[in-house]
Amino acid sequence: MRDRPSSKSLLAWYDTNARVLPWRVAPSDRKLGHIPDPYRIWLSEIMLQQTTVAAVKSYFLKFTELWPTVFDLAEADDADVMAGWAGLGYYARARNLLKCARVVVAEFGGQFPQDCDRLQSLPGIGPYTSAALASIAFDLPETVVDGNVERVMARLFDVHIPLPTAKAPLTKLAEGLTPSKRAGDYAQAVMDLGATVCTPKSPSCNLCPWRMCCLANARGTMTALPKKLPKAKKPTRQGIAFVVRRTDGAVLLEKRPDRGLLGGMMGWPGSDWTEEAPEMIPPFQADWVEAPEEVRHTFTHFHLRLRVVVATAAPDRSNCHFIEQIDFRPMDLPTVMRKVWNAAVSLK
Repeated sequence: MRDRPSSKSLLAWYDTNARVLPWRVAPSDRKLGHIPDPYRIWLSEIMLQQTTVAAVKSYFLKFTELWPTVFDLAEADDADVMAGWAGLGYYARARNLLKCARVVVAEFGGQFPQDCDRLQSLPGIGPYTSAALASIAFDLPETVVDGNVERVMARLFDVHIPLPTAKAPLTKLAEGLTPSKRAGDYAQAVMDLGATVCTPKSPSCNLCPWRMCCLANARGTMTALPKKLPKAKKPTRQGIAFVVRRTDGAVLLEKRPDRGLLGGMMGWPGSDWTEEAPEMIPPFQADWVEAPEEVRHTFTHFHLRLRVVVATAAPDRSNCHFIEQIDFRPMDLPTVMRKVWNAAVSLK
């Protein structure tokens, strides 16, 4: 009979092997009485949705430098926050980030509530984020289950039900291991274990504190877990992007509608993105030149192929909204729009 996994052994491992992350209070600092900042935990969790730790670090540091408290973020200009988020993707998160900060300041005096129900009443906070915030920021015994935790649980208990069907039973198994003390450290420990030891490919079982009680390790099924249902094939959509540069260096940009893909972000005028090739209808008559290579980008639900056409406009064209060259920063554009710009400037 194998030993049951214990939070004690995992926490001992975490105390020595915890990742150093800019939003995290290290275990050694926790023992000295330092406590996590709920604002920083919340910000990191929103950024980490659908995004890797490596990609988030620089954005987190930039945001906390510009807006170090929830009060600062609540007072920030929408356009500045959206520009700061550019390139991180899933832009509804940025819109909800601002809404949430303003609700926390207006209705909770700048203090995040400390229970999951009230946390989930805030914009952009669902069951996972509320559990993570309650656990990590307030040390409440909530069960935090991300992709790393699912993988650890599937292997630990040798669960062969494919994801996403297995989410509920894996969450139940994770709940049974969540301790009442040091719940926040434990939640981060399981995630760290999945990110650094119990990795998707070639897990380092010899380094795992739970290896002696891991059923998949005993049965040799580690690399086959977790199982997943086949993903549906993503459709491909097509579109046209129009890049207009004035002779004085200004560029023509437009703000996308607040709702929908890339909502509220600045981008190039263009066609709708459709499965059939759209008709080329430029914003005005000009000598349009097409870039030699199309832009390709992948969103969550579809692949996108964009033709890029470029024109030069005179400075006195008053019926269009141009961004002056001194105010134009390509890095403030979402990734697909930066790709369009790079294709446009490649034309000589």
